Amino acid sequence: MAQAKRHTAQATRSSIFFKKLRRYRALFIMMIPGFLYLIINNYLPMFGVMIAFKDINYAKGILGSDWIGFKNFEYLFMTTDAYIITRNTILYNGSFIILNTVFAIAVAILLSEVRRKLAARFYQSIILLPYLISMVIVGYLVLSMLSVESGYLNLNLLPMFGMEPISWYFEPKYWPYILTIVQLWKATGYLCVIFLAAIIGIDHEYYEAATIDGASKWQQIRTITVPLIAPTITIMTLLAIGRIFYSDFGLFYQVPLNSGPLQPVTDVIDTYVYRGLMTLGDIGMSSAAGLYQSLVGFVLVLLSNYIVSRRNKENALF
Repeated sequence: MAQAKRHTAQATRSSIFFKKLRRYRALFIMMIPGFLYLIINNYLPMFGVMIAFKDINYAKGILGSDWIGFKNFEYLFMTTDAYIITRNTILYNGSFIILNTVFAIAVAILLSEVRRKLAARFYQSIILLPYLISMVIVGYLVLSMLSVESGYLNLNLLPMFGMEPISWYFEPKYWPYILTIVQLWKATGYLCVIFLAAIIGIDHEYYEAATIDGASKWQQIRTITVPLIAPTITIMTLLAIGRIFYSDFGLFYQVPLNSGPLQPVTDVIDTYVYRGLMTLGDIGMSSAAGLYQSLVGFVLVLLSNYIVSRRNKENALF
């Protein structure tokens, strides 16, 4: 009797599945290209994970190379490299998440107050333009500002304050600030557009009611704008936390021009993997660093999703 009920339930589920398949077949067909791209681009390359556990011999191939277990990881973590690249990656990306969000929300709120459509579109285009510029070009723009011989700062700005020229590309202490400024200048426009779209979607009746009650502009922002775009802020923050172990390679490699003296403050996991592969030719250690990066990023995504879902459940109870 129980077995017959199970068979009936399975048949019912199968019938429902095929009904949905027929009903939404157009959507499923549209999904096929993206699904194939996901498989080919994201899942098939996972076969290469085994490289991190092997002593790669190109004559033997990947499958034929000797299995060495965790020796590539031991070599990575026995040096100070793992600590330096992990520290730099987390601290830079953590500060980028906070600063980008704050600046993007502030700029989006300012743009939402521009009433003339032509002016608003002009400002949006100007703010978004840096995001569309290649990081190679950004590197040369920074060089034009910081070059010892011909840079604007050394030739024009510093002499106004009676300061001597600075060899920027040999002074690591300045680069955490330089990289942060460059990243803010380049990324704020993209986030700003997303937050601006969320702000535009807010019903204006809320603001009209707040104005009638005598609320100031700052009170409207604090009690209406920010709470109503909080879901968008949460989503963008979660996406950023999920990639906190992945850095903008161009920012940390092209902008400092791969200067050796700057590596203690500009070297992140992505640049370390590139140098390990291209300079040292050590594909095993590079793969170990890449796998370490992926695993920690995966854990952070799960952790951040768990925290947010738990917080949402607690808010639902109240």
